[in-house]
Amino acid sequence: MDRINDLAKTKAAVIFTKSSCCMCHSIETLFYELGASPAVYELDRDPRGRDMERALQQLGFNPTVPAVFIDGKYVGSAKDMDKVARVASENGVVIFGKSACCLCYTVNILFRELGVTPIIYEIDQDPEGREMEKAIMKLGCAPPTPAVFIGGKFMGSTNEIMSLHLRGALIPMLKPYQGFN
Repeated sequence: MDRINDLAKTKAAVIFTKSSCCMCHSIETLFYELGASPAVYELDRDPRGRDMERALQQLGFNPTVPAVFIDGKYVGSAKDMDKVARVASENGVVIFGKSACCLCYTVNILFRELGVTPIIYEIDQDPEGREMEKAIMKLGCAPPTPAVFIGGKFMGSTNEIMSLHLRGALIPMLKPYQGFN
């Protein structure tokens, strides 16, 4: 377990994987698409990989991979991010929000005024909403709503979107999605 703890602290983002695991590959790709450069430790290619896998099992990881650590703390696995990533990647502009959130409404109105009809995904209306909220917070979105994705990439919350707009960088990003639902 000491090795897991030591390796989990080598970088801001650390992923324990196996080379043949498609979920591991998906999580790794997601991090790269979000602009992160995680440390990736493939247990099946590490001479001490079996011991590390046993340590992950003892820590309660089932399945053992992928196991994602941020700043040395376990934050989840692929199943935690799967629904958020799927919804974000299948649609051009997505706002994860809550039905009574005024900031979510404000960002939605901004996009509509710019000619884009975003997909509004109200996580408080989804039975898996709490897990989705945790996954969004793990991306660095605090508070977790609104969480805006453009072209499958996490762009941030209200402050980041407004900053992009004020700098003139938002409209070019939205160009491919203007006029589409």
